[in-house]
Amino acid sequence: MQKKAFFFVLVAAALMMGPTLQAQKYFTREGKVSFFSDAPVEKIEAHNSKATAVLDATTGEMEFAVLIKAFQFEKALMQEHFNENYMESSKYPKAFFKGEVPDMGEVNLGKDGEYPVKVKGNLTIHGVTREVEAPGKFIVKDRAISAVSSFTVLVADYDIEIPAVVRDNIAREVRIEVEVGLEELKKGS
Repeated sequence: MQKKAFFFVLVAAALMMGPTLQAQKYFTREGKVSFFSDAPVEKIEAHNSKATAVLDATTGEMEFAVLIKAFQFEKALMQEHFNENYMESSKYPKAFFKGEVPDMGEVNLGKDGEYPVKVKGNLTIHGVTREVEAPGKFIVKDRAISAVSSFTVLVADYDIEIPAVVRDNIAREVRIEVEVGLEELKKGS
């Protein structure tokens, strides 16, 4: 009889904790990712507001996915060259990040404030995966949660070939900026 009572208490506790555990995951389908190439001959920038991100606030695990063709450029020709010649977006349609926020325990998502963090993980661009580490920040204000980061990548590290004729137009190092507003992941979302 005592085993049945213990089992019942265990099941009841798990059911009561379910909503709490669920509330520890956050997501967005409208994250913003921008990149900037600042070469002496030409400045290039593109913006994408369709990044998907998921954060498990309990473990600090974080994942991003960005559709390459969703980057918008000032000039249509730049966008065409970016997709067809450099990123080969038909062959490599998405960029991914899978990693963690090791110091997530320092962040109180229930209290207004700015919380500096480090983000570590694997970034996959153009079919090549590299380990990255970047500074980031969680901003909590009036129960709204956002996360930002800025870091640089070397174009050559991701096997992106730049033709000699335009090599001076494109920087070898590209700055990437990420800004996401995160919402609680509700059951069934």
